[in-house]
Amino acid sequence: MTGPAERLAERSRMEEARRQIQRQLDRINRQITRRMTAFIPQLKLRHSFFRHGKATQPSAFLERYPAQLAALTAERQPEIDALSRKLARQDQAIATLLERLGGAEREPTEARRGSQIPAKGQTP
Repeated sequence: MTGPAERLAERSRMEEARRQIQRQLDRINRQITRRMTAFIPQLKLRHSFFRHGKATQPSAFLERYPAQLAALTAERQPEIDALSRKLARQDQAIATLLERLGGAEREPTEARRGSQIPAKGQTP
């Protein structure tokens, strides 16, 4: 059986791997947001005058924005799905490890923080 230090190191490695996956997902989200922000001027109406006797439609922007966002997201969807599955597996592996360790393997700093920070729904 492995010692407490090795189990703590394994837990730390697993949690760091999970954080890296989450950072990748966050980066993809920021990239999509940045591309949409850069694309907004192209979605806005360019001419304020009547063309062929028809008034410009102010709702056209609201129609084009979701379509463009869906297209950008669809480009990255396979990558998002793969990272989401990987993140779920990491969460499951960490939960299994914590269950196997029985909660007695809390880090000293985490144990100290637990006594200072109120649980959700409690007041300090």
